[in-house]
Amino acid sequence: MKKKKKIKKIWFVTREYDGLAGAGGVKDVCRQLAEALAVHASVTVVMPCYGFMNPKELGFRPAGRLSVAMNYAAEERHEEVEFWRRKERLASDGGKLTIFLADAQRFQEKQGVYTYTAEDELLNPLHISGQGHDDYFAMNVLLQKAALCLMMEKNKRPQIIHCHDGHTALIPALVRERDGFRHFFHATGLVVTIHNAGIGYHQEVGDLDFAQAITGLPRSFIGKNLLGGDFDPFIAAAPHAEINTVSENYAHELRATEADELTGWLGHFLMTRGCKLRGITNGIDPLCFDTREPEDLQLAASFSVAEGEMAGKAVCREALSELLEGELAQVERTGTLAPRPEQPLLTFIGRFSAQKGVDKLVKALHVLLAADPDFQVVILGSGQADIALGLRSLAADGAHGGRICLLEGFDQVLAGQIYAAGDFFIIPSQYEPCGLTDFIAQLHGNLPIVHHVGGLVKVEEGETGFAYAEHSSLALIEAVEDALATFRERPEKIMAMRRAAVERIAEKYTWAKVSEHYLELYGEALCND
Repeated sequence: MKKKKKIKKIWFVTREYDGLAGAGGVKDVCRQLAEALAVHASVTVVMPCYGFMNPKELGFRPAGRLSVAMNYAAEERHEEVEFWRRKERLASDGGKLTIFLADAQRFQEKQGVYTYTAEDELLNPLHISGQGHDDYFAMNVLLQKAALCLMMEKNKRPQIIHCHDGHTALIPALVRERDGFRHFFHATGLVVTIHNAGIGYHQEVGDLDFAQAITGLPRSFIGKNLLGGDFDPFIAAAPHAEINTVSENYAHELRATEADELTGWLGHFLMTRGCKLRGITNGIDPLCFDTREPEDLQLAASFSVAEGEMAGKAVCREALSELLEGELAQVERTGTLAPRPEQPLLTFIGRFSAQKGVDKLVKALHVLLAADPDFQVVILGSGQADIALGLRSLAADGAHGGRICLLEGFDQVLAGQIYAAGDFFIIPSQYEPCGLTDFIAQLHGNLPIVHHVGGLVKVEEGETGFAYAEHSSLALIEAVEDALATFRERPEKIMAMRRAAVERIAEKYTWAKVSEHYLELYGEALCND
């Protein structure tokens, strides 16, 4: 058995990074994990420079230019990439953290990370707002090739290249199957993290001639790594990388249950390739949500869940009610929230989609609002038109006046104020690789009510939140009724659960603790190389 080496040099390749560009939880994971690992090692991040980013204003400096081969099936071609670099200043002692932006026309012409925006549609009516980029696969390949060429140009040989999601999962294939990269990276360990394995998230491509031309991978390799007839980056990574998902239970579901059907049977297919498919549950930095420092979070008052000092939470609830009576710049409001501080407040923040279970939530609220007159609801988010219409109809119903407020759009500060004001946070996801909103809610004393699936099993029923097993509106209704009854009849139980939730995060789920599991996985990637 090879002796595990100390990990000193790590490179991330990602499409998202908190504070620069993001569309979901990947941005938070990448930044917080990178900063946690920087205590132990030198960490470098490579990501695109999108059209909405100004490198100079963000504190980046020029760091060179490269020409990257990006052939089409019948055309040899190159694309120019300019790099920008910024060294991060971290409060922690130890290693270094550097970020490179890959600046190319293909990235600059995008105003959204993964989808076209209204601004894009104005410039080109074919680029419909909300739809995925037509050239998504080429965007991914350009980022991955540019990152590898940057490492070679600067003579940087990482011990580990950590690839985040399908957007960067071709890197292991490129560095093991391409002559131009194979020798330089022969000692580099490769890790791919699957943040979401759901259908539509693999970044697969059906045009195999195009895939071969633009990646430069052998046609035989392309043909051996298909899922449902499409060239799949996760499948292509399997022979050459350690692959993990963002929670232990999600890895189990993909390996051993019929829930894997929602991925197109990716997990089972990976298992046939001998892939172990590990799970490492995401962490969180509690200091980023420290309600004892209300100025940092723009909250109306301070409170401490861990210490049981909750008077400030009531002030936050009152402030939210007042805020929702006025004009809101970044969201469109339907319905109101009357000042009823004695009533429990249910909250939801997220994407309006069936994957997030919001279709089930709409049906459940119809029943709950009619059956129980003594609770309120605040919902923030956007998404599928039909689901949004259902929520809008509920909020506009005069029978529910003052009880339900729908906020369409997103505002980060407003989201924090909703977390702080709420008593219960509903997460009815059909599937959930990990989930971070349950952590955030718990840190605000807002107990999660979750469909016990994927990473949401970290919410312990009756201990750190409320959970239900069946993905149905009826099961959600029963869980909410249980939570409301506990709130009214056993307030001391609610307080104990709030404190237990914060304690569990400190014991198991800080990034300092989670990063240790990644260092172990990196060691395995080197030993198995």
